[in-house]
Amino acid sequence: MNERRITLTDVAVKAGVHVTTVSLALRNHPRLPESTRQRIQALAREMGYAPDPFLRALVAYRGRIMERRNAPTLAYVTNWNTRWGWKKVTAHPDFYAGALAKAKELGYGLDHFWLKEEGMTQGRLSQILVSRGINGLIIASHGREMGDALQFDWQNFSAVKIDYFPHKPALHNVTNNQCDIVRLAMQKVIAAGYRRIGFVMHRGWDHAVDHLWTAGFLCEQQAVAARERIPAHLFPEPEPVERWLNESKSDVTPDPKPFARWFEKYRPEVLIGKKSFLDGVLAEMKLRVPRDVAVVDVFLEDRSGAIAGVRQNHAEVGGLAVEILAGQLQHNKYGVPEIPTTTFVEGTWFDGATCPPRKAARVALARGMKTGRRR
Repeated sequence: MNERRITLTDVAVKAGVHVTTVSLALRNHPRLPESTRQRIQALAREMGYAPDPFLRALVAYRGRIMERRNAPTLAYVTNWNTRWGWKKVTAHPDFYAGALAKAKELGYGLDHFWLKEEGMTQGRLSQILVSRGINGLIIASHGREMGDALQFDWQNFSAVKIDYFPHKPALHNVTNNQCDIVRLAMQKVIAAGYRRIGFVMHRGWDHAVDHLWTAGFLCEQQAVAARERIPAHLFPEPEPVERWLNESKSDVTPDPKPFARWFEKYRPEVLIGKKSFLDGVLAEMKLRVPRDVAVVDVFLEDRSGAIAGVRQNHAEVGGLAVEILAGQLQHNKYGVPEIPTTTFVEGTWFDGATCPPRKAARVALARGMKTGRRR
């Protein structure tokens, strides 16, 4: 026979307080003194109290469907070179779209704040947010500032970061699993019969994801014979560091000459990278895809089957960031977390004509040589 569940009322009677006080204490509400919260939380643990998950789900459901006169607002804080520059680059518009959709679903508003607004400082923005009653922050679309830390009044806020920058303070983070995205692409091309696999990536982009691109490539490269392994082609050249480190995440292309030298030296059978990086240099070298070299796009947007690659599911990143933030707010968890967590969003593989099975690619190459269409 099941034991009777300990309720909030039981804890309230034992603690000698009203049941509302127990509810506030267990949600870590700042309205109560910290000593009161700690005393009631310790008593609840001692008594074996556990929240009813079904009741909590019901409360969350009612919160979503009930119309609110003034929906609580979350702040979407960016620090790009221009107010809307992040909308013109890869991934970031989808981060925002996913966050906006999830915020609406959960009953929140989502307002954009730009840190480089004229006259804006981090202290000033903190004051504005507090005065508006905004205590939930999504930190997104920040440049690659080295050593810069956000100096907000963190005791007033709960925050979740999208992507890797800024590194400080260490907040809960949601991002694409770039290491496993490259590993997935490598696994797929190896399974398709390719062995001489080239990886092409912007050096600044690799830095921006804490070098997880190259980590994934090097990990899976161990599955092919040492004689078939090709070093990654990272561009631009490593010096001056400031040049590639401070570039925005706009589409860029490799310098044709170093790329051509790398290609001619190692003769890759397939290239893994961002397709827009590769199109120009391959065209200049008169290399045809997939006849001369196969291509896999790790930022796949075309789902027609024309291009092989990995879709990054950026909108899911934004949506999960809001979900995690809503949970933090529900439990009144403010400030910089003692133990920050990172949630990775996986990519989705799509087969495509740019990377046929290696046997089919060899047949196409042989036909091209017979008809004189080979370079």
